[in-house]
Amino acid sequence: MLAPPGPREVEVTVAAAGVCHSDLHVTTGEWEVPIPTVLGHEGSGVVSAVGKDVTSLEVGDHVVLSWVANCGSCRQCTAGRPVQCSTYAEVISPNGVLFDGTSRLSVGGLPAYHYLGVSSFAEKVVVPDSGAVKVRKDAPLQDIALLGCGVATGMGAVTNTAQVPTGATVAIIGCGGVGLSCVQAAKRAGAARIVAVDIVQSKLDLAVRLGATDTVNTAGGSDPAADVRDVVPDGFDYVFDAIGRVTTTETAISLLGLGGAAVIVGMPPTGSSARFDPLALAAADQRILGCNYGSIVPHRDIPLLVDEVMSGGIELGPLISGRRPLSDAAAALDDLSSGGALRQLLIPELASATS
Repeated sequence: MLAPPGPREVEVTVAAAGVCHSDLHVTTGEWEVPIPTVLGHEGSGVVSAVGKDVTSLEVGDHVVLSWVANCGSCRQCTAGRPVQCSTYAEVISPNGVLFDGTSRLSVGGLPAYHYLGVSSFAEKVVVPDSGAVKVRKDAPLQDIALLGCGVATGMGAVTNTAQVPTGATVAIIGCGGVGLSCVQAAKRAGAARIVAVDIVQSKLDLAVRLGATDTVNTAGGSDPAADVRDVVPDGFDYVFDAIGRVTTTETAISLLGLGGAAVIVGMPPTGSSARFDPLALAAADQRILGCNYGSIVPHRDIPLLVDEVMSGGIELGPLISGRRPLSDAAAALDDLSSGGALRQLLIPELASATS
């Protein structure tokens, strides 16, 4: 059951929810969350009700759901870093509740919990008003669900976190939805070499279509890092780990050239530890950059990303590998786990017979 929105909260009728590895981490036990939890943190929809004191949204607005709903008043928020909101990090993210410390979800009279303040694997959601970003109504409402996490993260990693300059050499490890968004952003930035790395050839072929200048298929390779290094022997200016495993993080660091930066975009399992040579890192003036949500400012950047979609600067269609009814959520997560699927969209209005 879903309770009505409280103060500074809105109800959104979900148009589409993206299926992401951050949801998969929960189902595999790699991330702990309160149980029972309604998964889903990437989505879009239409505002269907507003709570008290909501001034920025009204019924009928089209929105993209942001999985960091910022409080607006903590030190990080007032410094212009809303995705580092300390209140969100202390209250919403670990506890599965909204800002007042309670949930709007229940099952059989007992509390259920919000995943990252969103829970978009549902027909309707209640979120903080800061977690619903108003966008233009002529944008394809289902497709722009991807801007709520994967595309914003990948584009932001290149543009905001790394600030890749024109002429840079770039490697991107992992060509899922996030990695392919990194490819598109690196092309937009004017990178001279964009090397896409994956073990699935169809994903590499898509990376070329979206802007990669070179590809390396590391399936079965005895030394994947050496195969990538052969393309740019002096090392890369920027390497993006869009997977988030210990092995890919260590590979990203090992591929850096002088003054290079490894950007850790993919989220690893809790408790993971990577190894690197700190002396080599210091001697080569290299950096390791963490990237949470592409270092974006959601209410600034997501509408701009929508504008880019509408102008043709960002392609979303190639990132969508399927549209399925909400009842297929478990199957969609299984497909993602297999490694072959990109982003699948769960569409609440679809009937199971169409799957």
